[in-house]
Amino acid sequence: MGKILRTSKLTTLSELIIVIVVIGGILGAVYYFSPGLRVGEAKQLDKLNIDNQEVNNVTAVEKLPLPSKRRSSLVEDKPLVKIAAYAWNAQSGIIVSNGGALTTEGSLMEKNGVNLEIVRQDWLSELRNMQMKFVEEFDRGEEFPDADKSAFAIMMMGDGAPFYISTMQQALDDKFGKDKYHVQVVGAVGLSYGEDKLIGPPSWKVDPKSMKGALISAVLGDGDWVTAVNYAFANGLKVNPDVTTYDPEAVNFYPSQDDDYIKSAEELIKSQKAGWTVPLKEVNNGKLTGKTINKKVDGCATWTPGDKMVFDELSGFTDIVSTKEFNNQMATTVIAVKEWAVKHPDIVSSILKSALTASNQMKQYDEWSVRASEAVAATYDLETPKYWYDMFKGQKGTKNGIEYNMGGSRVFNYADVMQYYGITDGTNRYKAVYNQVSSYLSELNPFGFNESVKRIVPYDEAVNLYFIKNINDIDAGAAYKADYSQTANEVIASGEWNINFETASATISSSSEKTLETIYNLLIQAEDTKLKLDGHTDDTGSAEANYDLSQRRAQSVVNFLRSKGIPQSRFQSVIGKGEDEPIANNATSSGRAKNRRVVITLLK
Repeated sequence: MGKILRTSKLTTLSELIIVIVVIGGILGAVYYFSPGLRVGEAKQLDKLNIDNQEVNNVTAVEKLPLPSKRRSSLVEDKPLVKIAAYAWNAQSGIIVSNGGALTTEGSLMEKNGVNLEIVRQDWLSELRNMQMKFVEEFDRGEEFPDADKSAFAIMMMGDGAPFYISTMQQALDDKFGKDKYHVQVVGAVGLSYGEDKLIGPPSWKVDPKSMKGALISAVLGDGDWVTAVNYAFANGLKVNPDVTTYDPEAVNFYPSQDDDYIKSAEELIKSQKAGWTVPLKEVNNGKLTGKTINKKVDGCATWTPGDKMVFDELSGFTDIVSTKEFNNQMATTVIAVKEWAVKHPDIVSSILKSALTASNQMKQYDEWSVRASEAVAATYDLETPKYWYDMFKGQKGTKNGIEYNMGGSRVFNYADVMQYYGITDGTNRYKAVYNQVSSYLSELNPFGFNESVKRIVPYDEAVNLYFIKNINDIDAGAAYKADYSQTANEVIASGEWNINFETASATISSSSEKTLETIYNLLIQAEDTKLKLDGHTDDTGSAEANYDLSQRRAQSVVNFLRSKGIPQSRFQSVIGKGEDEPIANNATSSGRAKNRRVVITLLK
């Protein structure tokens, strides 16, 4: 008979196990629901790599005839293939190569034998549903699935691909069995160059630390969210990973309704104009305080036309940072169903070839850019051709004395895409982006990412460059080389990095390898910036010795970055400041550790 619950049906040991389980469940519930107990703590992570070398090549060719607006009859007997995409100006090249939403007469798609439909879809969840529906039909034996809401490929921001591919892969594995189907990046056709941005009050730009406690509306895991996270980490700010809580000492995010970037803008406008607030549980040092904060939305991460909506409706807001600063962060990336793509490689390569050829025409001939704006407006059924033409180039405005920027996109020709993936110059810019965003997903865990996927799909599995390399009869041109000869003065971001060195030595310890890789990745993404490095020590030892040590340690970081391919000409200054500028109390071991640091400033 059990002696705990006084029952004859259980032994004392069985009763003890039951009691332990019940108490554990009660304690777990108390831990979850009670104030003052630990929750997800704000993270301060390393920033994203910025590469200062722009990918912007022009291959001189003769002007080609413009595509008409009439539907092509030459390819109507070929199977229709579909790509779903956000309304995004950086896709102008592929859209004009098709002549619009459907392949037109005289278009490059027609010339290359492709019957393509480009479908606008602004919801991330629906992009996933369309690709999943395609796989379902393909799995039933249909070689060219043609259901109304299905697509063999989607186009999105390349920095959003780790989130999309990893969650999509988990869904495919769950539905069809492990590794039966996959989605892969098969190439890029454009680049956001200012269009995607963080919007907020000008104070965030003047003093990034004033973002502390802000609530920003964004599509979590998406490229605009990455831009905001980059800016926070590049300036030494913490990010609250829990969207249900509010941390006044960190940057907080609100997940936009329907995963829609337009909602990001609308939520900021609604909050600022109508006083709409979000109820959030307050945390302090990772612990619930028991208070609920009704917080206004202070900023948003969005892209065109979301940025124009904000600046039209609100005063006192500007663009804080964008893909013009993080210029290699956000390529217009094509993600296809691998098993279908490898079965039809010529179709995939022909789509890419058509887009890259049209993009090169846009770079040289304004008539192609005008025609592209017409095709974009018709495909998205949104705004006017002039709107898209102007926004592609980027526009400036002023409201109540505050300047702001809108739009800004680029298209990729073949030389660009070969350089972007490091095929021609050895610097794989996209790999740096992919790996750094993967670390953000792992550390910040948006939407319970780590619980919903078994793993982040690694770069080598997520990206397949065969289809780019399979393109024939196209001039690759010469890779662009950045010019760092001019002195840069504008500070884009400045962050402090605690890099560990061997005792009294300038030798970097192995424990800092991950930090250095993150710095490199950040520099690859912001390829247009020059660099200023300042080395600092604590006050142990003589002041003279510390000047020398801090200089050698800063130079060790330079040497590491140079070994990874960052050119010497990017380093505007490397200075050892010794113990002169402490940021913490040298009387404590923790304070001395904070003072041993390297400050990296990005300049433009």
